[in-house]
Amino acid sequence: MEKTEITLLLLLCCFPLHAQRIERIPFGDFERWTTRHIKESAIIGGETKAIYVPGPEETIEGNKAYDYSRAPWSTSNAYAKVSGVTKASLSVEPDKGQDGRCARLSTVMESCRVAGLVDIQALVTGSIFWGRTYEPISGVSNPYANMDWGIPFTGHPSAVILDYKAFLPASGKLTTGTTFGKKEIPGEDPCQVMLILQKRWEDAEGRIHALRVGTAFYRIGSTCDWVKDYRIPVRYGDIRGSSFYRPYMALIGGEKALYATNSKGKKVPILEEGWAEEGTLCTHAIMQISSGSCGAFTGEVGNILWVDNLRLEYER
Repeated sequence: MEKTEITLLLLLCCFPLHAQRIERIPFGDFERWTTRHIKESAIIGGETKAIYVPGPEETIEGNKAYDYSRAPWSTSNAYAKVSGVTKASLSVEPDKGQDGRCARLSTVMESCRVAGLVDIQALVTGSIFWGRTYEPISGVSNPYANMDWGIPFTGHPSAVILDYKAFLPASGKLTTGTTFGKKEIPGEDPCQVMLILQKRWEDAEGRIHALRVGTAFYRIGSTCDWVKDYRIPVRYGDIRGSSFYRPYMALIGGEKALYATNSKGKKVPILEEGWAEEGTLCTHAIMQISSGSCGAFTGEVGNILWVDNLRLEYER
């Protein structure tokens, strides 16, 4: 399934509900998953590990890059090959839901011992997002550059709707862990749902520019049982003066800039430069759902977010 076909599905797979229409997102019911078996390097034990991505129900054997064109989703599950060492990381997996399966996103410490001597640790926040991962991942110096963020999208949704359940230890302590060390710092790490709509364009030098068209954020800060049909409004235009605006809803740039592939096939940062006027049509959408919100390699170990029945609402 190509990205253009995914976009058409997002626009056409709908049914009425009250005064709105609701569109099911492909594989957003999390009933179907692709299982990938990755064999790790002998120097770290040589195990074969299973990692998962929402998509066609099948099993893929072997250390090979995944074809992300078949579904809109990628995950924080990693197939990495750094300095010749192959490692698989699991933080997203199918789980038993209310009726069938759901997605379970977990914040975990991934660790391995190289040749039984060197202990490498990294904190991973469980995350699913629209886009694809450049595989195999070859380093951790700029984690956001390992992903191609967003899909072509021209809709104008009024809300994101989902079912969710959460467990947060809420210890008041965060762990920062990357490669050869970790430390604890005070802080909180709520789970997060994010949808960003952008109008993108590319200049002659291949830089990708963007205006923020629509914004939807929701943070889950405490343990809860299943919440059904939760509605997160999508706000359009410049929202900085609104009562609901929070700093984490700001334009994304600098060290936290997300990346995309330009027309020359090069990975470049998405330069989100301003807020679009209301009525501006978007060209791309970035959706991300995570078991934490502190950014790369920092979070609260033990956070778990279960997600199910992800949909988009449109006004008639």
